[in-house]
Amino acid sequence: MTQFGSLMMTLLTGLFMLIGLIIILCTRNNNRVVNFSISMAFGVIVMLVLLELIPESYELITNQSGLPMNIIFMIIFTFMGIILLKVLDHFIPDHEMLEENQKEVDDNFLHIGIVSSIALVLHNLIEGMAIYSSTKTSMDMGFLVAIGVGLHNIPMGMVVTSTFYKANKSIHKTVLLTTAIALSTFLGGFIMVFLNRFITDTFLGILLCITLGMLIYIIFFELLEEMIHNKDRKITVIGMLFGIIIFLISMFLE
Repeated sequence: MTQFGSLMMTLLTGLFMLIGLIIILCTRNNNRVVNFSISMAFGVIVMLVLLELIPESYELITNQSGLPMNIIFMIIFTFMGIILLKVLDHFIPDHEMLEENQKEVDDNFLHIGIVSSIALVLHNLIEGMAIYSSTKTSMDMGFLVAIGVGLHNIPMGMVVTSTFYKANKSIHKTVLLTTAIALSTFLGGFIMVFLNRFITDTFLGILLCITLGMLIYIIFFELLEEMIHNKDRKITVIGMLFGIIIFLISMFLE
């Protein structure tokens, strides 16, 4: 895929955060939209991990060390991806927690917004680099990574918007700050353009393993947890099936 196309995928992923912003600013009953996007992201990402990322990562990272060492390398870099998101997500406030303890944290929203913004920018930079490397490996795989992670970014955009709006009470400032954070994913892809000359198959394999770890973290520690707590099972099942169908259609078109 061309550099321009890869960059557009990173831009698309980041802009999904703005959907979360629009939901917060324009709707009151937004739970069904969020639950559907979470379930849909779950379906896309699970299929992506099982049928695309694991075999592609192994193929790229394969070297002369033999089967056992290749698997060990995959596990190490995948685990790095899990730990990376775990550390960054530690600084990102949870939307439900903020609502439940609103009176206790009312005076601290600005601090929370700043800390979470730094974490989200770093988070999105790394996601942008990972998505860019995925599209360089395979256009279809990169597109599905962008869609899966993008759908996951909708609730994240809602968290950022609600946090900033409660901190400054200004829609204009909230939109600007959320947009800046959303564009940091594109910046991650832009950084990869300058690193393009250093990208080898092994380096791509390492980045895909890190991407794999990040997606595994998103599946088990974010999406699955939200789906379990969602009482509307119909929306959960429909969203998940819709995500799986999107993935299968993409594979059929390859």
